[in-house]
Amino acid sequence: MQALIGLGGMLVLMALGAPIFVSLGLAALLMLATEGRPLMDAAAHSINGINSTTFLAVPFFVMAATFMQKGGIARVIIEAAETWVGHFRGGRGLVAVIATTLFAAISGSSVVTAMAMGTFLIPAMVARGYDRPFALGLVGASGTLGILIPPSLSMILYGLIAEESVPRLFLAGVVPGLLQAALLGAWVIFYSRRKGYVSGQRASTSEFIRKNLRALPAVAIPLSVFAGIYSGYTTVTESAGVAAIASVLVAIFVYKEVTFRDVFPMATEGMKSASAVTFIVMFALLFAHWITGSGIPTALVNFAIARELEPWQFLLALNVMMIILGMFLDAIAVMLIVTPIVLPVLSTLGIDPVHFGIVLIVNMEIAFLTPPIGLNLFVLSSIAKAPMSEAVCGMVPFVIIMAVFLILITYIPEISLWLPNLLMQ
Repeated sequence: MQALIGLGGMLVLMALGAPIFVSLGLAALLMLATEGRPLMDAAAHSINGINSTTFLAVPFFVMAATFMQKGGIARVIIEAAETWVGHFRGGRGLVAVIATTLFAAISGSSVVTAMAMGTFLIPAMVARGYDRPFALGLVGASGTLGILIPPSLSMILYGLIAEESVPRLFLAGVVPGLLQAALLGAWVIFYSRRKGYVSGQRASTSEFIRKNLRALPAVAIPLSVFAGIYSGYTTVTESAGVAAIASVLVAIFVYKEVTFRDVFPMATEGMKSASAVTFIVMFALLFAHWITGSGIPTALVNFAIARELEPWQFLLALNVMMIILGMFLDAIAVMLIVTPIVLPVLSTLGIDPVHFGIVLIVNMEIAFLTPPIGLNLFVLSSIAKAPMSEAVCGMVPFVIIMAVFLILITYIPEISLWLPNLLMQ
């Protein structure tokens, strides 16, 4: 009962708007003190958790995302995607899906992806005659790929909390990410034909070559990350450092939308974001330390055994719970709360933690789209200067598509596990 009171108090703090790290840390410290457990051990556990080479990848990827967002990379990728599919029926919508998928592989963040791409795509789609709610919904749903297409900051955080291989998680996100993009593209084609959206002009051969060559430096950044990690030449952290340096060089010398004078302010902004993530992870580890000794995971395991729950039943109940939590809590908070509680149950039921990590991240994607807390709703509503009600209406069909996608990912684990099992025996 005492543990449930602590968990409930933390959820109340978050619902009242307290920062994630304050809610996690305060609840954990109070409950540890109440239970008479040594606080020094808890502090050491938190510090040791972030004192890892894997965690060093986080500030590097955050820095890379900052320069990519403001360095002209989004516009260049959109122009390249336009040369491939812009002349099809609903081409501007397909451009949104393809360009956002590519940018997601660079940014590692859902909000950054939605913000960077929405700034260009929503006005362009509306100018071409697309309904604004449809444009908002499409960019919002495509933007969530930022945490599913690797490299993903959410995957790194999950890997730290669950003590799972980050390279394996990265591989597990590739096929689901492409499947999500395919589902969104199929809906764009269907909806565009029904609404009669016009096609764009086919790019000339010279324009096709010029714009794609210009996009190559941007696309080369995530490719260099993957090549370094899976060839064995670099670790995840070293690849993140390469991505950060490459993003600065590309923004300054290739696209020339950032000057040397901008580097320090942008680096400062990136480090502020990285510092916020550091505090969140540190107190999440403190929360996990309390949860482990609180008896909640053991009680959950005993409940699953006593009720003879099948894995599909447990995952169904968990998905429903996470969708509800995602409506009222920040998506990162949901991941940090749920992971330490359910990890012991996964091994009992024979659920692969990497597969569960992808299921968890898809739930986070849905949380970015659902009111009242969905961050992508607020970001895109602000960019488009549209009322929140319009953004919510535009998201409805895409939330349904994402729910179907979640069912596929949950009950066909091979979608997530095929590639990592193939390449990392």
